Amino acid sequence: MAGTTPGTPRVLRAMNDRAALDLLVTQGPLTRTRIGELTGLSKPTASQLLARLEEAGLVRSTGSQSGRPGPNAVLYEIHPAAAHVAALSVGPTGIDAVVADITGAVVGSCRVEADAVAEDVRHRTAQLVAEAVDGALRPTGLGHDDLDAVVIGTPGAIDPHTGQLRYAPHLPGWHSRTLLADLAEVVGRPVVIENDVNLAAVAEQYEGAAQDHDHFVLAYLDEGVGAAIVLGGTLLRGATGGAGEIGYMPLPGAPLARGGAADWAGPDAGGGFQSQVSCPAVRDLAGGRPLAEALADETVRAEVARRLATGLASVVAVVDPELVVLSGRVAQEGGEELRERVEAEMTGLALPRPLLRISDIEGDPILTGALRTALAQARDSVFDTA
Repeated sequence: MAGTTPGTPRVLRAMNDRAALDLLVTQGPLTRTRIGELTGLSKPTASQLLARLEEAGLVRSTGSQSGRPGPNAVLYEIHPAAAHVAALSVGPTGIDAVVADITGAVVGSCRVEADAVAEDVRHRTAQLVAEAVDGALRPTGLGHDDLDAVVIGTPGAIDPHTGQLRYAPHLPGWHSRTLLADLAEVVGRPVVIENDVNLAAVAEQYEGAAQDHDHFVLAYLDEGVGAAIVLGGTLLRGATGGAGEIGYMPLPGAPLARGGAADWAGPDAGGGFQSQVSCPAVRDLAGGRPLAEALADETVRAEVARRLATGLASVVAVVDPELVVLSGRVAQEGGEELRERVEAEMTGLALPRPLLRISDIEGDPILTGALRTALAQARDSVFDTA
């Protein structure tokens, strides 16, 4: 709302508009009367508001509510075509992309298979992203110009000072100094790159196990290991975007991860917490057996729980969260039996005793978080009627 003065009719109208639009996103469809009740607006003001938003293409009528005395009341909802977003999740074996309308309904999806360490990928990263976005757009009839926000989730994080990806040595194609500009050129609009575990935490915050908590840690246990730390409802990023890189955390009995610390774009030393509880570590502990089979073994599960508790206790002692959410394939395969073991093992290791839960997000939590983030960005822009 730049250029406006607080308290002016224009600002107040914009505030009322946003309040009504947010209600329609979370609770719609709603009648004019119900919008007035929830916002405290009079019937004439609510009518003017809805007429204004309908003319702007932000809301539309969608049938009527019957079963009450008097004429049927018109129901209003967010107009799905008011904006569209793209969300992508990048991994070692490919890129997943979805396109959604402003309500969050997915209207197109695509997966592009790509080996992250292949020689040609280093020079084709931007083109692969464009291919994924184009594939997700194809069934929708939309083009790049129709996208109001694009968010990409990757391992590692963009350093706010240099604009370069850090802490992701296994994605060599993503370390270009010109990556953000290259992506913006091929996608046709600015692109936001966000740490994948941070996005998984966004998904838990809005749709998963952390919905009722403002202070929580998400521990992501997969091929790699990382954490997202949310305090007071706000994601903790750190000075270089690397807050939560607990995979490198030194632990008793674990090799030190010195290589990654010296050169984040170089070989990963594979030490620290990651060498103890990642998917490869669990499989090695079980003599190379598949992950599900390994974690079904009581002895293996007990040792993984002990290692997890040791590492998590260090995090809990520092940030004192209300809740720790276990996510990623190790957590999903270990399930409730692993959670109970970890909870028991943490007794006495740290004074705070947070709740411990397994993620209940369906599908890819990173893609879910990227979509949530893109929708929030688009709504902030499109819903600003000032």
